[in-house]
Amino acid sequence: MKTYLVGGAVRDALMGLPVQDRDWVVVGATPQMLLDQGYRAVGKDFPVFLHPSTHEEYALARTERKTAPGYTGFAVHAAPDVTLEDDLARRDLTINSIAIQADSTRASGTFDLKNWPEDLLTHQLTDPYGGRQDIASKVMRHVTPAFREDPVRILRVARFAARFTDFHVAPETQALMREMVAEGEVDHLVAERVWQEMARGLMEAQPSRMFAALRDCGALARLWPELDRLWGVPQSPEHHPEVDTGIHVMLVLDLAARSGASLAVRFACLTHDLGKGTTPPDVLPRHIGHEERSVRLLQTVCKRLRVPTECAELAQVVAQEHGNIHRSLGLNASALVRLLERCDALRKPARFAQVLQACEYDARGRLGLHDQPYPQAPRLASALALAQSVATETIATEAINAGASGPKIGEMIQKARVAAVQHGLASWA
Repeated sequence: MKTYLVGGAVRDALMGLPVQDRDWVVVGATPQMLLDQGYRAVGKDFPVFLHPSTHEEYALARTERKTAPGYTGFAVHAAPDVTLEDDLARRDLTINSIAIQADSTRASGTFDLKNWPEDLLTHQLTDPYGGRQDIASKVMRHVTPAFREDPVRILRVARFAARFTDFHVAPETQALMREMVAEGEVDHLVAERVWQEMARGLMEAQPSRMFAALRDCGALARLWPELDRLWGVPQSPEHHPEVDTGIHVMLVLDLAARSGASLAVRFACLTHDLGKGTTPPDVLPRHIGHEERSVRLLQTVCKRLRVPTECAELAQVVAQEHGNIHRSLGLNASALVRLLERCDALRKPARFAQVLQACEYDARGRLGLHDQPYPQAPRLASALALAQSVATETIATEAINAGASGPKIGEMIQKARVAAVQHGLASWA
C-alpha cells in the first residue's frame, strides 16, 4: 500500500503558490485495510476515507467508465490492482495529474517543490502526462479523450482560466470542449453544480476569463443565454457606444474582483444589465426600460441556477435601481428618501452599502473611467445616515398621543426623514 499527494496541491507547489487543500490517493489497498488503520469511510459514490488524525480525505485509486449522459453517469472501479497512472489518467488537466509520494512531504503534508533540484523532482514526482511541461508552458490541456465524459470539466477549465490568468487553453482541448457542447453534454448539468463552479470562478482573480472560455466553446449560450446575449449589443450612446454591453459587464466584473468585492456584489455586477440583451429594436440604442427587463430575467436566472438568496436579492436591487442611483446627484431630499425606501436601505444598511459598491463599479467599469470619482455613493450613504438619525419611536409615540394612527404615523416619519436629509445635505448643493 502506497499513499500519494495528487492534483491541485502538487500543481500549486510547483508554481510556488500557497497549498490550500490536499488530496491523497492510496494505491494497492482495500477499504478494509484503511478501516483497520483507523480511517473512517465517508464516500458514497466511491471509496473515500478520513484520516484518523488529520481528518483529511484519502481516496482509493480508481478508474471511471461512462455509463450515461451528464456528470453523474459513471461506473467506478476501485481495487488494489488500479495503478497510480490509472488514477491520474481519469483526471481533467495534465497540470492536475501529477503526484508525489507521501513520504516526500513533511508530517504536516507541506512541502516546497519549487526549490527542489531537478533530479530530486524527477525521482519523487509521478507525471505521466506532461503536467510539469504544461505548467512551464502555461497551458491547460486535457489528459485523455475521457475528458469528454464529464461536462463539469468545461466549467472547471473556465474557472481555472479565471484563476491562472496567464494560462491558455490548448487548441485541442478547446476543440474537444466545443464538441461536448455540440453533443449536448452541458445540457445534463444540474443547476447546483453549475452555480457552484461559476460562484467559485466569480471569486477568482479575473472572472471575465471564465466567461470568455465558456463563450469560446459555446457553453455560455446553453447554460446562461441571458448573459450570452449581451455581446454585440451596444451600450447607451452616453456610455461609449463603441463598446458593447457584454464587454462593459466584464469590465465591471473585473473591477469588482480587483477591489476584493464579495460574491454577492460580483454577481450583482454581472447581472445588472441583463435586460439590455432584450432591448426592442425600436428603442435602441437607449435601452429604455431595461431595468425592469433585467429584474425579470434575473429572477429567471436565479430560479434556474438556484442562486443563494443573499446574492439574488442584492442583484435585484442593483438591477432595478442602478440607473436611479447613478442619477441621484440631481435628486432632492424627498426623492432620495423614496430611493432609500425602495432599496430597503433603512432596514438593511449593510446590503445598501453593497448596492452602492456595485453601482460604483458599474459607473467606473468603462474605458478610461476606472479612476473616476463616484460622489453618488458618499452622498447616498450620508442621506441614509441622516434618515436613520430620525427618532422614529418618539415621533410615533407623540403621534399616537395626538390621536394619529397607521398611515398617518408613517407619513410623519417620512416627513421628518426628508427634513433631516434636506438639512444635512445642504452642503452638497
